[in-house]
Amino acid sequence: MIRKCTKDDLTMMYAIINDAAQAYEGVIPDDRWQDPYMPLDELKHEIEEGIVFWGIEEDGNLVGVMGIQDRGNVVLIRHAYVQTKRRNNGIGTQLLQHLEGMTKKPILIGTWANATWAIRFYERNGYYLLSRSETERLLQQYWNIPERQVVTSVVLANPTWGAANTAAGGNMQ
Repeated sequence: MIRKCTKDDLTMMYAIINDAAQAYEGVIPDDRWQDPYMPLDELKHEIEEGIVFWGIEEDGNLVGVMGIQDRGNVVLIRHAYVQTKRRNNGIGTQLLQHLEGMTKKPILIGTWANATWAIRFYERNGYYLLSRSETERLLQQYWNIPERQVVTSVVLANPTWGAANTAAGGNMQ
C-alpha cells in the first residue's frame, strides 16, 4: 500500500534512508559521506523545507520511501530509498510512478554521479541525463546543496522537462 508518510513514520523513514544509503559508502566522495547518512534533524529539516514523503507499506511496516518537492515550475523527486533487503522488487518503481501521477509539471531528479545503479534505475523509468552545464544550473537553482555536492552530482529529467524547456525557448527558469 502506498501512503503519505506522517510524523509517526519518522523513525522508520530514518531507518530506511540510512540503511539504503550504506550503498553510497566508498562510492560518493569521502567528504560527503557521514554515518548516519541523514541524521534525524536533517530529515526533519527536509520535511520543513517542503519535501513530502510517500512510502510503501507491507505488513504494517514501511519498506521504501520517496519524497516529492514542488519548486514552482518543476517538481523534484528527493530521497528515494528502499530497504536493502527489499531492493529489486519494484518498490522504487511503484513509488516513482505514484509520485509522477501527482503532477503534470516537469520532474527533475538529482543523484550522485557515481551512483550508477540509481542513474540506471531512473533511465529505465524514462528519465534522461542532462548536460553538465544544465545540471549545475539546475542544482544551484532548485536544490539547496553545497557546491561540492553540485560538482559531484547529476540531474535527470522526465520527457515533460524537454517539452516544457523547448516551449520556453530552451531557457526554462
